[in-house]
Amino acid sequence: MVLEIAVFTTRPGHAEPFAEAYTQAREVILGSPGCRSARMTRGVEDPGQFTLLVEWDTLEAHLEGFRGSERFTRWRELLGPHFESADVRHTEDL
Repeated sequence: MVLEIAVFTTRPGHAEPFAEAYTQAREVILGSPGCRSARMTRGVEDPGQFTLLVEWDTLEAHLEGFRGSERFTRWRELLGPHFESADVRHTEDL
């Protein structure tokens, strides 16, 4: 299992629209083969920062399966207009 950790910084004034768009975007990613779970958290000190945690069966399920699909295009259509940066990393359990 691979954990994707993505930290998003939203554009000024876009935190609420980003949070609202995530409800639709979550369904898009959950329907992707190899996706086990997805959840988003919001910064307490910085409410314009969000952290996405997605469990994938494999790294390839994320990078090739999801990112190479129409699901990723839809995901970006929903969330892309609302964030100015994203830092994405992958980790594995010890």
